[in-house]
Amino acid sequence: MLFAAANLIDLAVQGRDHVSVVAACILLLVTGVVYTTAQRPRVVTDETGMRIINPLRDHRVGWGAVAGIDSASLLRVQCEWPLGGGADADNIGKRAIYVWAVQPNRRRQAAAQMRAARRASRGRSAARTGGVFGMPEPPDTSDQPLIGGDAEQAVTLLTTLAEQGRAATAGTPAEPPVSTWYWPASAAIIIPALALVVAILA
Repeated sequence: MLFAAANLIDLAVQGRDHVSVVAACILLLVTGVVYTTAQRPRVVTDETGMRIINPLRDHRVGWGAVAGIDSASLLRVQCEWPLGGGADADNIGKRAIYVWAVQPNRRRQAAAQMRAARRASRGRSAARTGGVFGMPEPPDTSDQPLIGGDAEQAVTLLTTLAEQGRAATAGTPAEPPVSTWYWPASAAIIIPALALVVAILA
């Protein structure tokens, strides 16, 4: 924000032509995109549930509705809640909400898989050649994270909080998640984009 403000002040003082207007619109658009996609996303938890803040939408999920949490391309919260009329599978609402704030580190995952493959290969080689007293070499875990990365840590932490929350609200029917659009974030992208189009066509 400070970088954008400094550049806008510089453009306002020194630039008074059409190119300066286009540059200012591009700067506002980039700032809006960076704020919306990088600064805004987060997860806020409390005693009753979690608030998932994504770039353009907010999701409120009670602990009772959290059926599972896993990490794929993004952290995913599986939600289930009764629809009424019984507890069978046909009366259960289901929804998956993706969390932008926590993303698996693909490079770290690939490195961990390569290390595991190398350890397995060394273990098989040591077992064939005798190794130390005929036992495979111990795996090298000196550079291994305790859980495996930010996404895995988030899954573990949120799963623990969800289990505690469900235990605290046992007997209370789970409420469906509530999703709302966050219009200021949308405006931070749409308005500069429209201004840029107008400035280019002017």
